[in-house]
Amino acid sequence: MSEGGKEETGPARQPVFLVPGVVTALVGALWAVHLGASLVLDSEGLYNLRIWFGFIPFRFVAPELLPGGFWPLLWTGFTHAFLHVDVMHLIVNSAWLAVFGTPVARRYGSGATLAVFLLGALAGALLNALHQLIDVNQFVVLIGASGGVSALTGAALRFIFQPLIVKRDPETGEAVVMGRRTATFAELFTNVRSRVFIIFWLGGNLVVGFAPLVMGVDVPIAWDAHIGGFIAGLLLPAAFDRRLRAGAGR
Repeated sequence: MSEGGKEETGPARQPVFLVPGVVTALVGALWAVHLGASLVLDSEGLYNLRIWFGFIPFRFVAPELLPGGFWPLLWTGFTHAFLHVDVMHLIVNSAWLAVFGTPVARRYGSGATLAVFLLGALAGALLNALHQLIDVNQFVVLIGASGGVSALTGAALRFIFQPLIVKRDPETGEAVVMGRRTATFAELFTNVRSRVFIIFWLGGNLVVGFAPLVMGVDVPIAWDAHIGGFIAGLLLPAAFDRRLRAGAGR
């Protein structure tokens, strides 16, 4: 107690995790599924898990040859994002999710973050299917969160490199930071940092995609799913920004 009978309060407690709850929950779900499957299932069980919950483009052309036929396509566009090949695959996607999911969650909230992740996973799966069926025509099982995380990357890119919007409080005259403006697609390329990011990000994925043609080596990375998710992520902030403006106008 201080003089005068007023109780002193200490500094505000800092949260244990600096990432938003929805991002922590998503990362936790990825780890729970992977560890649970690894500890509980044998090799046959893991195979069945991937057949039923991994995304298999071959189901579009010959569903009768696979368990469940066509029906798993109704959910595997989303559920494949929660399965991973190994711990290193999971670590990379978890770190990537934390880095780019955090600014999206802080700007748009939990529901929008989940929507971007899941719709990005679906977009990545569909582009992967298109590539597999048109060009490769191989039996592959797509698993991993990279399509969803790529979507979060694209969504974050729409604003993280934009200048802060600062307004004056009408009563106090103090400067108040209002956030960052969402960039138009043209502004993504006029801004040096976002332009360089896009060039290196897309370039890196295209290098992986053309590796079999140039080096004769097939790199086991779903670069097409990355690009599909990224494009979805670039498009989705338009819907969320409209919702934010509508809420501010009430």
